[in-house]
Amino acid sequence: MGLTVAVTGPTGEIGISAVTALDRDPVVDRIIGMARRPFDPAGQGWAKVEYRQGDITDRAAVDGLVAEADVVVHLAFIIMGTREESARVNLAGTRNVFEATVAAQRPRRLVYTSSVAAYGYHSDNPTPITEDVPPRGSPEHYYSEQKAACEKALQEIVDGSDLEVYVLRPCIVAGPKAPALAEVMPWNHLPGPVKRVTQMLPLLKPPLPDPGIPMQLVHHDDVASAIALAATTSAPAGAYNLAGDGVVSISEVATELGARPVRVPKVAATAASGLMARLPFIPSSLEWLHASRTSVVMDTTKAKTQLGWTPKYTGAETLSALGRSL
Repeated sequence: MGLTVAVTGPTGEIGISAVTALDRDPVVDRIIGMARRPFDPAGQGWAKVEYRQGDITDRAAVDGLVAEADVVVHLAFIIMGTREESARVNLAGTRNVFEATVAAQRPRRLVYTSSVAAYGYHSDNPTPITEDVPPRGSPEHYYSEQKAACEKALQEIVDGSDLEVYVLRPCIVAGPKAPALAEVMPWNHLPGPVKRVTQMLPLLKPPLPDPGIPMQLVHHDDVASAIALAATTSAPAGAYNLAGDGVVSISEVATELGARPVRVPKVAATAASGLMARLPFIPSSLEWLHASRTSVVMDTTKAKTQLGWTPKYTGAETLSALGRSL
């Protein structure tokens, strides 16, 4: 008998690709997916997938999901939202998944997709960051803070259990099926006619400041292959950094996604981040600007040598694939 894998968030940007990879894996016999919105797995051509509509904040629904699984893959997470909404799903919901998996009799492995953001955007982070660096998060950036909090909760909840735990920390995920990087850019929310004019006239393209901080990108299919490996591998449990080879600049991101890059001193980005951190209230979406204040380039040697992961796309190729899909 092969594995039964339960997946939270199978309809998300990573979820579609991850379930596709699991569906193709001969070691996996059955996949049970659960997310909040209606979804027909047949539309993806999946042969092994059963879909249940449910919410990870509903403990009974989570208990029912994980009770039938050998491996639990937790992907459900809000990336862009308010602090309040994201805390309800990302913190309370994730705790439900962790606690239910430990309490259930059948699961023997848990795969959790965390993020590079869990390390936090700290000036004293080493470059590159290895998995030995503790995930401290950045309190002024809700997503970073929540990812670090989830990893801390995970350690506490699984302590003393026999559960094999794999924590994957991808950098920014992008590609044709993961357009979030492009969607958060403000110029993509302009009315259609205005947007077309700005794209035709280079001087009218919106500026995007580049303080010279390198970025890593990883293709959604490469993250999916790492998830499938973590669900089925005999590699040691633990944390694994995921990123495509090479780095890209914010200027390259701007050019590919339809903006006009403008170089600014790094100190300007640091000052702007510090100013925002002192404001009593800012929109949650602007908190992402904190991510540009310092380098969070990761070392992926462990994933390649121990997990057996080989990314097919470089960071630059991932950016180009995203740009071509827009």
